Amino acid sequence: MAAANAFSTRNTSKLRSWPRCSKHVREQRARLYIIWRCTVLLLCWHE
Repeated sequence: MAAANAFSTRNTSKLRSWPRCSKHVREQRARLYIIWRCTVLLLCWHE
């Protein structure tokens, strides 16, 4: 029973840290998208 309890405690701590991780992933994706868009604009830009 103690092993099952330790496992559930570890699982809940993972679930608690998920929103932080999710926020970080969203920020990274937004940053990559902005860099990608700027690169495309620079490559496609002619006078």
